[in-house]
Order: sequence, then structure tokens, then C-alpha cells
Amino acid sequence: MDKLNVFSEIGRLKTVLLHEPSEELDNLTPKYLQELLFDDIPWLPLAKKEHQAFRDAFINANVKVVYLSDLVTEALDTSLDVRNEFIHEFIQEADIKNDDLSLILEKYLKSIKDTKTLVKKTMSGIKKTEVKSYSLKSLADYIGEYPFLTDPMPNLYFTRDPFSIIGCGVSLNKMYSSVRSRETIYGKYIFKYHPIYKNTPLYFNRENKANIEGGDILVLNKETIIVGVSQRTSPSAVEVLAKNILIKQNTSFKNVLVFTIPNHRTFMHLDTIFTQVDIDKFTIHKECYKTLKIFILTKSPTKDSLIIKKETLPLEKVLERYTGNKVTLIPCGGDDSVSADREQWSDGSNTICIAPGEVIAYERNYITNKVLESYGIKVYTIPSSELSRGRGGPRCMSMPLERENI
Repeated sequence: MDKLNVFSEIGRLKTVLLHEPSEELDNLTPKYLQELLFDDIPWLPLAKKEHQAFRDAFINANVKVVYLSDLVTEALDTSLDVRNEFIHEFIQEADIKNDDLSLILEKYLKSIKDTKTLVKKTMSGIKKTEVKSYSLKSLADYIGEYPFLTDPMPNLYFTRDPFSIIGCGVSLNKMYSSVRSRETIYGKYIFKYHPIYKNTPLYFNRENKANIEGGDILVLNKETIIVGVSQRTSPSAVEVLAKNILIKQNTSFKNVLVFTIPNHRTFMHLDTIFTQVDIDKFTIHKECYKTLKIFILTKSPTKDSLIIKKETLPLEKVLERYTGNKVTLIPCGGDDSVSADREQWSDGSNTICIAPGEVIAYERNYITNKVLESYGIKVYTIPSSELSRGRGGPRCMSMPLERENI
């Protein structure tokens, strides 16, 4: 395994982190869809096949694929103390309010001898019927109909969000929704204890109060990152990240471009409307282009603070300034507004670059894919009837750990 190195969105991809959907999807029920941030229930057997096709697209491009559950397992296996620390923290963050139940869960999890099985069980959710020693003890137990002791984490296959690799460091994110906040515990143990990834510079800490998610973070080059202010990422979190990267930590970054997008689930993250597909080409959802506001954050030359400047130039001119290339914006769905809205909803703009001018995309967004090809982009398509039900595309489902430098 190679160490972290992500200084662009487009450099040839060498190592990528994925999470194959598992039992956590089978633990989705219609009654609790909304609070678990799903609009529909994916059929797990087909979702797994689609995800395996996604994996194969990387492997066929000579990209090394690593899995979240494997990295967490390797981190926990460094010592029994680390394993027990994880179990204790997991139970704390599962919001178990009954002390007796916490002890029952701790005993149950410690009884799982295989560490990978333990990790996957914390991800899938623990049903009341699985824990033999569980019985109705509190008033809440008698009144409640909820079948789980700990919630499933069905959003885990979107590995882009809980933490973000920026350069040689990581933003360990504070998630917008409490239902996803526990996902970041896995990143915490990877970057604290994993034999390869421990001691990674931390640019943002999950203990921060302000929320930020990885779908809003794009690495433009060695000097500039782009962060979206969206439904899931707050302005105050962007300032914390910018201060750490530009001022407090020793990095090559000099600029943080802040893009504001509508605060709406339809758009959710910046990468649902905007991604880079080549050295000089970006996808864009035209509807958001009209309302996009841009701010530039830089370090003050005289003191340890940020200079904030509102940008007046249009998006393509701003990108040209910071990339040094004449930029082309490729519209999601082409010029037709109906196609644009439909394919933005199914993540037509959410591509993952495996090399400059080569992207993986959902096959269902056939209009956008044809438009991309007309601009010289090589598009590798993957099936997505079930994966797309989670409201995320190929970029959402992948976290690059290492890219070649441009």
C-alpha cells in the first residue's frame, strides 16, 4: 500500500478506497428511510454486482482498490487495547442511554472474535433479536418499536464524505446529519492506528462543531483547493479547514476557493453539480451556474488570519486563473433543461477521473456521457439501477488515496 498523495482531481489514479454495500442496505425499511437519508431501498444482490463492476473499472485501469472494512480491521488488529477502545467509543456514539444495555452491547461485540466480522457488524446495525442477552429493561424498551439497538449505516458506500484526502493529509469530517456522524469513527481509527496511515496530518477534526463533508471538497492543484458551501457544509467549517491548510499546517496550498450552491437535497454537495474531467474541462449543472457565488480565501501576509475576497469574474475565468488553462464547462444533460435536471438528479455531473480525460460514469446518464465524449472525454460506464438509489455517483462512491502528480 502506498501513502497518501492527492494534489489534483485528475492525476492518474493509483490507489482508491471503496466500500462494497453490505448488510446495512438490507436493514433499510420504508418506515425509517428518511432519517437514514435514503429515498428508496436498493436491492442488495444487484447493488453488490454493480459495485463489483465499479471495482473492476478501476482494476482494469491498473488502479489499486482497498476497502474501508479492511483498513479498519488492520487498524484494530494492532492491539487488543485499540480494539476495545473502538468498541467502547462505538457504543458511546451509538447514543445508548441505558447503562445496562451499554454493558450488554459491549459484551456482545467483544464476543465477536474475528475483527473484520466485528467491524462489519458495527456497520450493518445490531438488531435486538441478535443479542441473546437483550431483554426489555427500560420504559423506552417497552414503548419503542424500533428493531435496532444500533442503527445501520447504509450511506457508507459513499466513501467520499466521512474523510477527504487533501495533498498528503486528511480532513476527518464532521457530518451534517447525526445518522452519518458515526461513519467518521472508522477514519479516526485508520489515521490514528493503521500501520501505514497513522500519524497523517489532520486538517480538520471530527470533534469540530461545524459540519463539512467530502463531496464538497475538490483538490484543484498543489496550490488551490475548492470547497462548496452547501446543505452539508457550513461556512464556519470551511474557515476552520482553510486556516489549518493555509496557516497552521505546513502545506503547499495557498488558496481556498469557496463556491456557494443552493441549500437543497437535490444538489446536496458541490460534486453533484461540478467535477473536473480533464486538465481544462469541468462538468457543470447549468441551473446552479446562474446562482453560483465565489469567494477566495488566502493567508494574510502580515498576520495569522484569512483574507476573504468575493470574486466577480464568472466561474470559467476564475478556474482559468488558478489552473493556467483556458477552461471549458461541459453542461450536464447538454442544452436541454429537462435532460439536465433529470441527469443531475441521477449524478450525471458526478464523475471520477482515473486519468486526465478519462472518467467513470453511470451508464444511465447517457445524454451527459455522449456530451462528454463529444468533448474528447473517454467515458467508462458502469451499471447503476440500484447504486443510484442512494443519491450518489461514482465520485461519491470513491476516495482517492494516491494520484500521480500532474
